[in-house]
Amino acid sequence: MTLAPFERLPPHDIEAEESVVAALMVDSQAILAVYNILRPIDFFREKNGWIYEACVDLWNRDEAINQITVAHELARRDRLEDAGGQSYLAEIIRRLPTSLGVEFYARIVKRDSTYRGLIHAATGIMQMAYEAPAELETVFSRAEDLLQRLRGGENFRDFVHIRQLLSVYLDQDAAEVERQELTAIRTGYSDLDTLLGGLKRSDLVIVGARPSVGKSSFALGIARNAAVIQHGNVAFYSLEMSGEQLAIRLLSAESQVDGTRVRLGQHTEMEERRIVAATGRLSEANIWFDDSPTLTAAELRAKSRRLAAEAGGLDLIVVDYLQLMQGEGGPGSRENRVQEISYISRMLKGLARELDVPIVALAQLSRAIENRNPRIPMLSDLRDSGSIEQDADIVIFLSREEMYVTPEQWAEQHPELPASAYPKGVAQVHVAKHRNGPTGSVELRFRDRFAKFEDWILRSDGEE
Repeated sequence: MTLAPFERLPPHDIEAEESVVAALMVDSQAILAVYNILRPIDFFREKNGWIYEACVDLWNRDEAINQITVAHELARRDRLEDAGGQSYLAEIIRRLPTSLGVEFYARIVKRDSTYRGLIHAATGIMQMAYEAPAELETVFSRAEDLLQRLRGGENFRDFVHIRQLLSVYLDQDAAEVERQELTAIRTGYSDLDTLLGGLKRSDLVIVGARPSVGKSSFALGIARNAAVIQHGNVAFYSLEMSGEQLAIRLLSAESQVDGTRVRLGQHTEMEERRIVAATGRLSEANIWFDDSPTLTAAELRAKSRRLAAEAGGLDLIVVDYLQLMQGEGGPGSRENRVQEISYISRMLKGLARELDVPIVALAQLSRAIENRNPRIPMLSDLRDSGSIEQDADIVIFLSREEMYVTPEQWAEQHPELPASAYPKGVAQVHVAKHRNGPTGSVELRFRDRFAKFEDWILRSDGEE
């Protein structure tokens, strides 16, 4: 008769556990093979975990590991008798055939520990389901977090020889070359791409600006280029605007039809043809919008993992914007907003590395920029947390002088320049931090009617 799940012993291998701890006591080099694989809690039999912990502590103190020192360490903790005494240590050493297979035994112990963790996680998920909270998404998020933490324990990264890191660039076939083209996501703004070399995978990119400068439009432009031109998979989280508003913005920019006319359907026959063509191009793009207004860090992480699994990987994640996100436990979960923002920025950087994808997070700047001249943003203008600039690999600031100076004021301040020099539609893009490259500034053109940034080119006489 098959036992019910909860009547069976969870997966374990006592012989493998004993072989591991016995090998540590007879081979001084054995701990080097298992130290980064096992933890004391990975052992099913508690006394084997105690022996392993004693060996690790002896090694950390640079002391010899053998039957005598381990027995002494256990006795010092009042655990020697509970662990079976000297007789148990001698017995498992006697039964050890060889210490050469210690890493193999360690991975058996780790595998069974992971299976027991899965059982524990399943029990927790079942309990949450029985409680039936009102927010279903919260249950999914916590369940996925439990499983991902468990999976993370298996993703041990050891030292890698430089030959292995460089081998990816040698003897690539056509498919590999095509995939490498998406290693760096181009922003679509040529001068900025020249300065940055594109957005690298695992990078956290902060884009900061004051309200109404065009952060969302700038990010939409990057998302559009990644999805339409580079055929990448893009996740766009919008905590401020609805998915419908973002879609209309994208359609307006793509078709170059005024956003208000697109929204109200008041467009000419020629404009309608452009809208239809733009709709076709955008509909083929792999852009997923999430407009949850109260998104927590845990939910964003869980949703991104799920989408990455379903879409076969992600090539860009955009968060609009960082200060609207909530910490791990939702509203009011943390006393200090600065600490909460610090936690969110660290989570975003960790997620970028975990999913191997660039994350562009928009951020609000403080009012300080409005009270100085020239109004060039600085790293200290990032609101709520200095850790944002610490965690970020790239920090980009957007500014538009026309928002603060009228044409008349400009003429007074620059009498030597003609009135046509007024910076109408000129956007400054300042790269204030670039962990792996140069900083600097470039200019883009901002077309207000289409909420669109583009490379600055000479306009024809007939163009507004």
